Amino acid sequence: MTTTGTDLSRMRELNQLSIVWALRGNPPSTVTELAGRAGLSRPAVDVLVQSLVTHGWAEVEEPGASSVVGRPARRFRFRANAGHVLGIDIGVHKILVMLSDLEGNLVKTVRRPADPEAAPEARLAAVDHVIDEVLGEAGMTPGDIWAVTVGVTGPVDASGRTTLFTPLPGWHTIDPAAHLATRFPCPIQVENDCKLAAVAERWKGVAQDADDIVFLLAGLRTGAGLILDGTLRRGHGGAAGELGALKAVRWLTAPSHLENCPGAPAAAAPGEAAAWVFQAARDGDRDAKTAVRRYTRDLAVGLAALVLALDPQVVVLGGGFSRSADVILDPLERELTKHCLRLPELRTSTLGDESVALGAVRLALDEVDSRLLSDGLADPTAPRR
Repeated sequence: MTTTGTDLSRMRELNQLSIVWALRGNPPSTVTELAGRAGLSRPAVDVLVQSLVTHGWAEVEEPGASSVVGRPARRFRFRANAGHVLGIDIGVHKILVMLSDLEGNLVKTVRRPADPEAAPEARLAAVDHVIDEVLGEAGMTPGDIWAVTVGVTGPVDASGRTTLFTPLPGWHTIDPAAHLATRFPCPIQVENDCKLAAVAERWKGVAQDADDIVFLLAGLRTGAGLILDGTLRRGHGGAAGELGALKAVRWLTAPSHLENCPGAPAAAAPGEAAAWVFQAARDGDRDAKTAVRRYTRDLAVGLAALVLALDPQVVVLGGGFSRSADVILDPLERELTKHCLRLPELRTSTLGDESVALGAVRLALDEVDSRLLSDGLADPTAPRR
């Protein structure tokens, strides 16, 4: 077989990428350490890392004071600030935007309330305003962003739209990726919020040790995100995990047990009523404990179906009601035991309502990685399209 110049050039690009990934997520490293991680010879790594420094992907860490006699080995670090990504959570009640460097370190986070009844144009304008605030405070422009991922409520199809259903008024008529593409010269993804929350739990949450995960959104809305064999599962039309659409599962009506609990403040908003019920259950109130039991019974029906179908290692309880996991998990586990052949480990999310935006950041970083792998290493200051 004849090896062409193109083959050799591509091999060099792939070897350079292997050094990039050996640098990322690790402390400053010597050439010998990089060679060991990348599985390449030391002389080859020496040449490759010098090229990465020249092209702005890596930098030399200056040695500090040392008692070691002689010249210390040079150490190299990945230039995490060579590029940045945005993770955006467009929720019913809030807009949350996170700016991250290429290591996943958050540079800036801005959260602003949103009007639940806002028209889609007004909601997009509010998103633009928060993005401007983030970029302005970070001293950046849209051209500094390498990838954007947007989280929205409702199943997202291949076009990035929520055409099946969404609680955001009029949102099914909107193409958020097209809207943001007028500002950003980089790839833009749109994904369902539950799916992004599942990604966040595996990346920075309580499921970092698991490859088979069900994320259960428990709140005024119930939903699920699925990760199998370490891969986010979207389904053919983006609706994987949307068991709430099946009325027999009773996810749609499950929160009503909390809202209609005897003794709950009549004028309280649904979320406030639920918080009252959970606290009353902690205090031993019989009606509140009954309401929680009925809620978890309905929650368990759909969750058991997912557990039986997927056999996950971990179920992560997230969403607004996860703050009351101390009164939810035990009755939920008892209900699941009635239906499941094998009970997975139940864990409570520690990411709170930042999980969607964090998952969006992770998917944006994955997009950067996939483009580096397919396109090779270019000038990191060049626009990303």
